[in-house]
Order: sequence, then C-alpha cells, then structure tokens
Amino acid sequence: MIRAMIRRIAILVASLALTASAPAASASAEMLWPAPETTQRQELDLDALVGWPFPSGLVAAASAPVVAWVRNERGERNVWVARAPAWGGRAVTEFGGDDGQEIGGLAVSADGSTVAFVRGGAPNRSGEIPNPTSDPDGARREVWTASTHGGDAARVAARGHSPLLTADGERLFYIHGNVILRLSVGEPDAEPEELVTGRGSPGEMILSPDETRLAWTSRRGDHSFVGVLELRDRSLRYLDPSVDGDSSPVWSPDGREVAFVRIPSQKGRLPFFAVRESTPWSIRVVGVEIGASVEIGASVEDGASVQNGTGVEDGAARTVFAAPPGAGSVFNGVSASRQLFWGRNGRIAFPWEGNGFRNLYSVAANGSVAANGGSEPQPIATGSFEVQYVAQVPGGGALIFSSNQDDTDRQHLWRGAMDGSDTRLITPGDGIEWQPAPTADGSVAFLAASGTAPAHAEVLSAPAAAGAESERQWLVSDQEADLPSGLADPAQVVFTAPDGTPIHGQLFLPQGAPPAEGWPGALFLHGGSRRQMLLGFHHRGYYHNAYSFNQYLASKGYAVLSVNYRSGTGYGMAFREAENYGAGGASEVQDVLGAGLYLAGRHDVDADRIGLWGGSYGGYLTAHGLAQASRLFRAGVDVHGVHDWNPVIRNFVPSYDPAARPEVARSAFESSPMAFLDGWRSPVLLIHGDDDRNVPFSESVELAEELRRRGVHVEQLVFPDEVHGFLLHRNWMAAFRAASDFFDRFLMRDGS
Repeated sequence: MIRAMIRRIAILVASLALTASAPAASASAEMLWPAPETTQRQELDLDALVGWPFPSGLVAAASAPVVAWVRNERGERNVWVARAPAWGGRAVTEFGGDDGQEIGGLAVSADGSTVAFVRGGAPNRSGEIPNPTSDPDGARREVWTASTHGGDAARVAARGHSPLLTADGERLFYIHGNVILRLSVGEPDAEPEELVTGRGSPGEMILSPDETRLAWTSRRGDHSFVGVLELRDRSLRYLDPSVDGDSSPVWSPDGREVAFVRIPSQKGRLPFFAVRESTPWSIRVVGVEIGASVEIGASVEDGASVQNGTGVEDGAARTVFAAPPGAGSVFNGVSASRQLFWGRNGRIAFPWEGNGFRNLYSVAANGSVAANGGSEPQPIATGSFEVQYVAQVPGGGALIFSSNQDDTDRQHLWRGAMDGSDTRLITPGDGIEWQPAPTADGSVAFLAASGTAPAHAEVLSAPAAAGAESERQWLVSDQEADLPSGLADPAQVVFTAPDGTPIHGQLFLPQGAPPAEGWPGALFLHGGSRRQMLLGFHHRGYYHNAYSFNQYLASKGYAVLSVNYRSGTGYGMAFREAENYGAGGASEVQDVLGAGLYLAGRHDVDADRIGLWGGSYGGYLTAHGLAQASRLFRAGVDVHGVHDWNPVIRNFVPSYDPAARPEVARSAFESSPMAFLDGWRSPVLLIHGDDDRNVPFSESVELAEELRRRGVHVEQLVFPDEVHGFLLHRNWMAAFRAASDFFDRFLMRDGS
C-alpha cells in the first residue's frame, strides 16, 4: 500500500513536471524576494565560507564571569576563553593542522580558573577512534586541561571523556569505559583514582553543591539507574531503581535531594517510525541524606514520610510531575547539559510538549502527584513554537533559552523566570542566536549568526547601571571586520506538498536578472531528520557548511531551495512525528516532490534543469527524488545517504532482526529508494566516508552496484577512514568542489 501510494504521487509529479504547469506557491511567497537587479554576479570564495572559524560548545563558569568555547578554523580546532569586563577572546590551546581530531566535552571550573576538554572522537562499536588522516599510529580520545589565564595545556588522561571539574579546578572526574575516575589536576604525574567500576555505561555526572557526593546515570541497555556516590567513604546507592530509564539527574540547591527524568521502557520500538504517544514519562525526586531510617535503595510510596532528622525523606521517592496520556507523553528533550533545572525558589523547570510544541514549564519541587495530585505545571514559555537551547542563570532564578517564537525560521534568546512570572525577548532582530551561557556578573554569552554573517561568539553584557541598556559585542572583535562579502539573505517561502501539507523553505536566488530560459535549480535536503534549516547560517557545523554551499551555488547562478520537510523540528510534534514518515511510509518524499514542482513553476527557473542534493537523511531523500521523479530531477548529489532502511535500523538497534518482524521489514524496504530503482534515470554523484558510524558505507556500495546494472551514470567520491560528519576540512572542500563540478556539467548551460 505504501509503495503504491508513493508511485501514484510520483506519476502525478512527473506529468506535472512535463508541462511545467505546477502551482509555484502563494503570491506572497513570490513577493518575499525582491525583483532581481541587473548587476553582475560575483562567485563567492567557497574556501573562505567553509573555512570560517566555527564556534561550538560554549560554556560559562558558575561563579566567575568566564566563558570558553571551541573554535574550528579550516579543521584546526582549539579552545578559546573570554572574561569580563573586556570580553576579549583568546586561545588557550595551540593545536595545529587539519588533523580531524575533535574537541568537545568542555567544562569550566566554577571559579573560572581551569577548563577541561576531550580531544578525539568517540569510538565505534569496535572501539576504534576516528582517524580520518589514516595516521598509522592511530588516534586516541584524551582528556586535557588548560588554565584560562594562559600557559601550556596538558594532557591529563590518555583515554577518557566527560570531564567534570571541582569548583576550584583542582580535581577532575572523568569516565573511561565503565569506570568513573578522579584525578588531582595540579599534581605532576598524579595517578587517577578509580571511584566506581560497575556495570553499564556511566554518564551525566554532576557534583552535589558541597561537592561531597557525585550523581550520575548508569545506562544498562533496556533500563538505566541514577547512582549517588559518597566521596568520603565511596559508599554507593542507586536511587529508586526500577525497570524504566532514569536519566538527567540534578541536585536540589541544598544538596539533600536529586531529581531525575523517568522514561518507561518500550520494547521493540525502532527509530525512523512516527511515535506520537507512549507510556507517559515523569519526574522523580529522591532524598539522599545520610543516616536514614529506611533501607538504602528501597522504594517508598509517594507521599510517605520517612524523616532523618533534617526534614528530608532519605531514600523516599516521589513523583512531582507525570505527563498525562496523549500529546507530550513521549519525552522530547532540549539541547542542554541536563533536562531538569532546579531553582532556589523551590521549582523544577523542564521541557514538555503537552500542547504539541516543545515548551518550558516548572513544578513545585515539594509536591507529590500521588499524595495530592501535584501542582499544575506553571508555563515559562508556551505557545506554538519550539524551545531548543536552555541554560540556567547562576543563582537558579531564571532560564535563558532559544526559541522560534514569533520568528518561525529563526531562533532568538529569551529570559524566563522559573515561576513563569516574567518571560521576555533579549536578542531581537533578524539574526539567529543559540547556546546561551549566562555568567556570574549577569551577562549572557551566546553564539550568533545571520543570513550574511557566519556563526560567531557574542556577549550581551550586564547593564552598567540600573535602567541602562545591555550591549552586544563580539568575543573575537577582529572577526567582525572579516565578514565575507557578496552574501544575500535567503527568502522564506511556504509551498504546498501534493497532499496539501504546507512546507517551509529558504530560497537563495542569484544576483542579477535570470537568463531567458531561467536559472538552473537545486534543492537542498537536510539530514537528521530532526533538523530545521534557518534563514541564516546554522548552529550545527555540518549545516553551517551546507548553508555556505547553498550560498555558493546561488553565486554561481543556481536558484537554490532549502527544504524543511516533514519529520523535521521547529514546527511542532505533529509535523515532527508525521504520519507514515521515514521507514513507516516515506511520506516526506511528497515534500521533495512539492519543492521540485515549486521551483519548476517559477518563471525565473528552467524546469528542465533542476537537481537536488543532501547528506544522510537528505541523501536518502535525494535518492528518492532521483528514483521516483527523474524527469523532474535531472541530477543529484547523494552524500552518505540511506538507501535501505533495514540495515540502517539495525545499525542503530543491533538487536533488530528483519526476518523476525516481516511486516516492519516490508514497510521499511518499501519506504526506501532501493524499492524504486527501476525508475531511476538521472546521473548521481555518491559521496561517502568508509568509517561512517551512522549510515553504513555499504549503503553506497550496494546502490552503486544496482544503478550500474541498470545503466545509470554513477560517479563517486570516497574518503577512506572518514566518518559521517566529515572531520577534515579538506574533505568538506573536496565534496563541495566535486558537487559543484557535477552540477555544472549536468545542469549548467553556457552563460547560465
């Protein structure tokens, strides 16, 4: 049934493409782009765009006005810091060369003296660290520290990840394998102390406010626990253990309780199928005082009163929030170091999409659902918009977060009180802001971009006096003078898929008047699929590069449409969990076809010269477009795309056995491009790294074999030892140059 439905749509699209009579979009969408001028086009410097110093991982010290972030300039990654009042950014590491070694996991001590980080990527299931340069000595995942005041950075652990510093920066906790370790940073040749060697995979470590206890998540396959370790005597307990998945622990401000998210297990659930409802998740709070009169690890009924002399119920667990059935019963988290935020006003803030959108709420931490029905969730930021990046201000009284409220295809920063009493926009305008890092002096550092300004770090300084305005400034001031020229803001368009679904896109048009026959066109399809392309440079490095390439194609004379197809984020739960999307029916293919028809119906686009490109999930949709509508899409660049859902699902869920679930396997295959290869006529360029941990390299191997059998023109660009999100700058450049050359040969005419 799925296959027949898609074929009917493809036949309809093909017939419409032949006549080029498909409706373009509303007139208002056309008017969003100004009439072209007759100026001469100037091709952008692609290397300057892709080589722009991309910032990520911004973090702030808890008690000092200090921030740190990672800066990746043409594959050369280093840690930068800035501090008040000057806020002038500078590097504290000196790693050189395009070596493909990631830097992540940044942590700053509360006093702002020390930064810790991980150098090297995560291992695959075989334990192999990414080594995209094919270094014969291999690569390692190391833990480093550096002083924020300057001096040499030091490797403190040859293997490990997830660093966590004490407030004074003197001690470091980290993880290697299933072991939690502690190390004295300031002692030369100090040996790490193994604190916990246990089952499962530890993660999400967080120290109690007085630093005498460590909480963490222990993941054990189909369930997970929250553990607490008393550092004085290494006594360990698991809080209210259950058959469910517990995660994201957070301490109460007084250190006497821990809250965490509890998600019931769902046996047999597979990725890339729509899930709108589930057994509801909840927030649990457990007392962790010493000297309790209950057995450690025992579960106490909600509302029970087991006192330990301090007014805290040690070992007793209660539910302070339980999502009701229906919308919001499936937990959907935000981009943050944790999912719960415990304020000093006795409220716990959390994300929830009970209204169909990922919003922010809070509940009273001392409530109990079973005892009195709990308190009603208090809205902090609610409406038909999505919250993404969230951070808590020092002191815990408010949250700083990004959302697309009132600006659907951009993100801006907002400040919201934990009790919902005051929520306001703090970065208005037509830019894009994300990853806030509130500092101890009342400033807010963040990352920002716009349609014409690539990503960079900024700070919104604390007002100098009561009633004064905050000022924005770049943390690396000389970057502002090096902004690339020749860029133009893309236009927001909304077009309709064949089934009537409205789809948002960003349209890039060349400068100057179109040639008589129109510009060649190109669709861009993002990956994920849980992504949203914006009206500007993106907050993820992969899509920051993709946005750069779209701008470059437009400067060469292509009309480019970036498509926010269904199953992406930014437009609510019903759009994200679209019916029959992905392996359940590939309904998002309709959005690709609708986008192609929109371009074909424009007066300034040549309907006979439209291509498409995308990576990962975008490669999957590129392959679908070429297989189902070769008359509409004349060429495509498929970057590490999915071509058969069954092996890709097994890559994410190793226990998945298609033979044991024939109906699922049939749906997955019939939703895959491999099911439509007989209709594929258009040439394709396949690009893939052979150490891809997301989409198996075999997906490109098998597609190339099948297309060659059918006489389809196939070109390839293979990167040995490269991973999914290319780590080497030179590989990004090689991919984009190959894609540009490919499109030029198959879509360009002389002079257009």
